[in-house]
Amino acid sequence: SALALVINDKSYNELASDSALTVSIQHLKNSFGGFIDLGMINAAGSQVFYTGPYNLKNRVYENQTWFHEVVLRGSYVSDVFMGHRNFPHFVVAVKRDRGLDGFYILRATLDMKLINQQVYSLNLDRFTDLFIINHDGILQTDSKFFGPVLDTAEIQVPTGSRSREVIEEYVDDGGHTVTAGYAYIEGSPFILMAIKRLENPFTHWLGHRSDVLWFLMVSCILILGVVIVGTRRMAKQLQQADLRRVRAFHSIEYTNKMATIGRMAAGVAHEINNPMAIINEKAGLLRDLVEFADDFPNKEKTFGLVDSILNSVDRCSRVTHRLLGFAKRMEIRQESVNVPELVKEVVGFQGTEAKHRNIRIEYDFEDDMPAIESDRGQLQQVLLNIITNAFAAVTDGGLVEISAKRRGPASVAVTIADSGTGISKENLAHIFEPFYSTKGEFGTGLGLSITRDITEKLGGEIEVESELGEGTTFTVVLPLTKSEFGT
Repeated sequence: SALALVINDKSYNELASDSALTVSIQHLKNSFGGFIDLGMINAAGSQVFYTGPYNLKNRVYENQTWFHEVVLRGSYVSDVFMGHRNFPHFVVAVKRDRGLDGFYILRATLDMKLINQQVYSLNLDRFTDLFIINHDGILQTDSKFFGPVLDTAEIQVPTGSRSREVIEEYVDDGGHTVTAGYAYIEGSPFILMAIKRLENPFTHWLGHRSDVLWFLMVSCILILGVVIVGTRRMAKQLQQADLRRVRAFHSIEYTNKMATIGRMAAGVAHEINNPMAIINEKAGLLRDLVEFADDFPNKEKTFGLVDSILNSVDRCSRVTHRLLGFAKRMEIRQESVNVPELVKEVVGFQGTEAKHRNIRIEYDFEDDMPAIESDRGQLQQVLLNIITNAFAAVTDGGLVEISAKRRGPASVAVTIADSGTGISKENLAHIFEPFYSTKGEFGTGLGLSITRDITEKLGGEIEVESELGEGTTFTVVLPLTKSEFGT
């Protein structure tokens, strides 16, 4: 019909050129698709004009059967064939008379893939097959049940009625019960076939039952997975809650113990200060008496002995002063703290042990180190715990390096490194856990746990690095200021 429209709409002169045919086939492609080439054939059977991908101009079709058929009937539609184009296609031709000048024919080649796709798209389910055959039973389109195009369909070609007909149920060669229908396509050698295999009435039910079983199985697996994951997560959360409770309980216990020790230390220091004050006064009085006595024998030697007594008293006073400063309070209070001075003050508590064991202590403090806003007593406890551990880790004659430097614009870092035995990787992962100790009966396992809790309460953090046999480095990072401390 499209080709007849073209040949009847335009005169011979309007079509009689390769360029005119090119325009026409382009319109056909845009409107319908599937057109491959277009040619004009004169009354002598020679293709005088042609547009397309092949060299078919001036080819003579005078002796072709289709040429005589189109001359007699005015139109022609061929079967699907491969030809020299090597793909399934068919030919459509229409004739127009020119009166005394004879006639001319428009002949077009169409790709069968277009019709094949349209027919195959109507195959709605796996039990239905829709395809086209010719009068010899050769497939003109692909078939779901009988094979690809140009194969012979194992089916009886319907004859007789050219109207749409439905064939009663029968059993095909494959043993399937089918219902077939057909319709002749007018003006062509094509017969449209529809084959419906009768499915088991329980097929859908069985399919749905299978889907339900799969859904039930997958749901059970998912529910089981959620229960297992949720249970494990809940158990882990309960374990962590118990661990936090234990840590909090022992932190309170440790704090109460430290408060008791602090009060005892304050009382001892106070009791020592009283006789030290008396000794200091008596030694001063003795010095004055010797100084004003003109005939006192060995005056210079006596002055030396008195000065030794006064220096010892002063030393005891400094020790008791530091002890009172460390134990006089347990509540948290924010104040300005000079980090280098605090470090040296804490090391002073271990001065006797360091001297007795010949432990070298090296300091590296950054110049113009700013003071930080924190709790002095709490920081004393943190540093004392770490330095005590460092002294315990090194052998006699070992080295402990202490440095304090800025870290970024808002914090300082106090690093305490020892040359001791180090900590294994297995133990390193547990050193901050309550009651975990590598010191055996000499350790409670609470020191580092409490130390970390205090540091975090002050807004800081603790970093640790250690290699077995090479020593351990603890770094306490503290903020310069903290507006509010935890409880």
